[in-house]
Amino acid sequence: MLAEQYSEETGVQIETQPLPPDSYGLTIRTQLQGGNAPDLMMFSPGAGQANAVLPLAEANLLEPLGEESAALVPEGSESLYGIDGEVYAQPTNLIPVGMTWNPTAASDAGVEIPENSDGLIDACGPLADEGKSMFVVAGSVPPNPGLMAMAISATRVYAETPDWNEQRAAGDVSFADSEGWQETLQTVVDMNEAGCFQQGAAGAGFDAITQGMTQGTSLGGFLPGSAANELNNATPGLALEVQPFPPAEGGEPYLLASSNYALSINAAAEDPQKQAAQEFLAWMAEPENAARFTEIQGGVAITGPDENLNPVFEPVRELLESGSYAPLPNLSWPNPGVYDALATGVQGLIAGQGDIDSVLQGVDQAWDQ
Repeated sequence: MLAEQYSEETGVQIETQPLPPDSYGLTIRTQLQGGNAPDLMMFSPGAGQANAVLPLAEANLLEPLGEESAALVPEGSESLYGIDGEVYAQPTNLIPVGMTWNPTAASDAGVEIPENSDGLIDACGPLADEGKSMFVVAGSVPPNPGLMAMAISATRVYAETPDWNEQRAAGDVSFADSEGWQETLQTVVDMNEAGCFQQGAAGAGFDAITQGMTQGTSLGGFLPGSAANELNNATPGLALEVQPFPPAEGGEPYLLASSNYALSINAAAEDPQKQAAQEFLAWMAEPENAARFTEIQGGVAITGPDENLNPVFEPVRELLESGSYAPLPNLSWPNPGVYDALATGVQGLIAGQGDIDSVLQGVDQAWDQ
């Protein structure tokens, strides 16, 4: 839609090339190495995913971007978008990640958002007795348990140690020895034992999340913030919102928020195409066009919440405005295997398999590969 708008305003023709999400990372890397990639591409920030931007920048496959792009990089997230002082990806918007919450279902069940995780866990038993659950989890799909663990880690790890990933990269800390990561996974175990997840959570798929959240049989779930907006748009009367996962007793709320997507230019493109792509990125950086992207995708403006903030994110406005958030941790992990190890490990904990120490040791091993 924005490409069409740009063409109408400027007369520049843009040809889009859709690719399947499951094979996007492999396909685009193959195209880049083969010299036939598009002039402008979309990647994930950092290095922790299959379609991450930094490994491609380090391989000199991407073009450094201009000041307009650099100005959009959130403070403290510079290392996710560039290397050696150059920016190689322009962030599109912020996607908060906490717990997706159904306030109507919670009100009907007589549950208020707990101030801390102890209160949350205490409320799970009575809910289970009524045939409901505090959370719905797609336990058979590792990325969902993995996202849950990362959402919990916001207060247990990154609120007090925002540079924990940098310390891990330097070899100063480890997952296995981290009190914060131990507490994160212990919270998952405690919630599981307290009946906070729906019946059959270990074998459930994403359809269980959709049904549980839209039908109100579960009060919360763990989804990217944009997914809450999508469910609201697809379900008349539904008003999901994003809330921070409750901290441990005595802790302060903290959130994860980062751009899931960023735009980059092919270093092998012809100079006229590079110039045209830079001009498109500068156009995308203009506030009204950045706001339009946010409106379409359902996140928060990359410059922070404003008067157009989607009501889905109103509960986390103050955290976003005060900078009380960290990027999604796995964006700066060194390879996709680290998140895979965490996600499958948490999946096992939900199924009653494995233990916290072995899961975190496995994450460390994946990091060091």
